[in-house]
Amino acid sequence: MKKPFEVIAIIGKPRDQQAIQTHKELFNWLTSEGYQVFIDDRLANILEEIPKQHFSSLVELGKLADLAIVVGGDGNMLGAARILSRFDISVIGVNRGNLGFLTDLNPENFQSALTDVLNGEYMEEERFLLETEIHRHGQIKSHNAALNEAVLHPGQVAHMIEFEVYIDDSFAFSQRSDGLIISTPTGSTAYSLSGGGPILSSSLNAISLVPMFPHTLSSRPLVVDGKRHIKLIVSPDNRGTQEVSCDGQISLPVSPGDEIHIYQSPNVLKLIHPKDYSYYHVLRNKLGWSSKLF
Repeated sequence: MKKPFEVIAIIGKPRDQQAIQTHKELFNWLTSEGYQVFIDDRLANILEEIPKQHFSSLVELGKLADLAIVVGGDGNMLGAARILSRFDISVIGVNRGNLGFLTDLNPENFQSALTDVLNGEYMEEERFLLETEIHRHGQIKSHNAALNEAVLHPGQVAHMIEFEVYIDDSFAFSQRSDGLIISTPTGSTAYSLSGGGPILSSSLNAISLVPMFPHTLSSRPLVVDGKRHIKLIVSPDNRGTQEVSCDGQISLPVSPGDEIHIYQSPNVLKLIHPKDYSYYHVLRNKLGWSSKLF
């Protein structure tokens, strides 16, 4: 019987010795189980005892592997997702971070759950990304993708900025605020949640627009269909340079008068979970919701 996964990539830059140990344990265990294993080449200088032929770049890993195991927190998963979503590869996470909304497996006993996954006992879901483009004088000056959110903000110094919001070229509203968070359902439990945005179930095809400290009491989060094209026009009267940050990891400079186009990416992240995974259990556990009464 053919295995669902033959070639496995181990990804994630460790922050401490424990995380490094998890990488080593994963590599040794998967190799002993007969899988072909490659590792993120950012770890080549850390895992010196592993032969160099086992290391490849993220892009190469996306081409080579059937399954990527991301070790770390959600930040590692976000960085990997923006690249791996371009390829036909499934992704699962071993949580070595803080909250771990996207990384399911416990690093202390990953073998049991991972054995089931490798035997085909898993559930898969697709998480969409957002493409962000900065347009200036009719030309695209920069672009990137985000799994969680794209955020328009003032940059280094917090101050009020002005912009207009269009949805499918139809004017929606203008705003004076510290910025705007445009979030996917995946990102609705991240920065957007801190800004007062709604939690969107991960299977929803929807985008939320969450104002950041708006200069009016009537401004509220707005949820639109996931296929909508969102355009922000930054006021030419704004002072200084603004930015759009993608997942809090990539920064795109924005000048007064620029247009920011945000729309659903054609690429998706194929996120897989153990069979007993429950999205609502994750929310209850991570956000401290009350347990069953009876």
